[in-house]
Amino acid sequence: MGAYLGPDGSQPEPSVLLPNKYIPEGLKEGDELEVFVYLDHEDRPVATTLIPLAKVDTFAVLKVNYMNRFGAFLDWGFEKDLFVPYSEQLERMEIGESYLVHVHMDDQSQRLVASSKVAQYTQKENIDLKPFQEVEVVIYDATELGFRVLIDNRYDGLAYRNEVFREVEFGERCRAFIKQVRPDGKVDVSLGPIGIDGIEPNAQRIWEILNKKGGVLMLSDASAPEAIEDTVQMSKKAFKKAIGSLYKKRLINIETDHIKALIQEYTPEGPKHLRDKGKTKNEK
Repeated sequence: MGAYLGPDGSQPEPSVLLPNKYIPEGLKEGDELEVFVYLDHEDRPVATTLIPLAKVDTFAVLKVNYMNRFGAFLDWGFEKDLFVPYSEQLERMEIGESYLVHVHMDDQSQRLVASSKVAQYTQKENIDLKPFQEVEVVIYDATELGFRVLIDNRYDGLAYRNEVFREVEFGERCRAFIKQVRPDGKVDVSLGPIGIDGIEPNAQRIWEILNKKGGVLMLSDASAPEAIEDTVQMSKKAFKKAIGSLYKKRLINIETDHIKALIQEYTPEGPKHLRDKGKTKNEK
């Protein structure tokens, strides 16, 4: 039937069968072999030298092979598919479609299962991300606000719909840039390089002044025209248009008596470097 693999001596584990079809040529008794162990169709531990598409406590984009009344079954590289119960499906899965899932051990059955409700398995505290940082994301859901993404296989994030100017696909893996980490642990991302390219000169000037003053400028759209002219040397009409442009790009918040940069760590070298890195030759 195959080879029986014993423990390495550190733990008194029972032997596990490695079927003949997975035995490497020349394997002999006493050799060490790295394998993946899972439960077969009869719930018996079995070993394989195949590399799974997902392991316990990891995320992966997997394709649905078939459905039944209990849930969906995903192709994860083995003969026995990975089960996703209906209660763990973010939306009803469909055969042939691919979804981002989290793989984990079910406490009751002690079997590996998957869930497309990935947000509940992401890290919510001690988020080690900084504005303008380049990250890898997987797009996994759409809301009224935008597209939910998994960041670096650890954090949950959102790319705002009005800032996405291309078609996106669920399960798509792409790079993105951190805009901000909110106090509640939510992360805003941009699917394109962050910067102030393309905004009108007055908005660019306000942005530069704002950052020179530490991210806060004691002016707002309710400020007197004289105060605006003395501080930024432009008319109130031009100022309101400029801060409106920055607000639409989610670079600032407009308060009653001041405006505040949402991205606090702006430096001219940082964003420009990231913007250039993200452009194609034609865009440059």
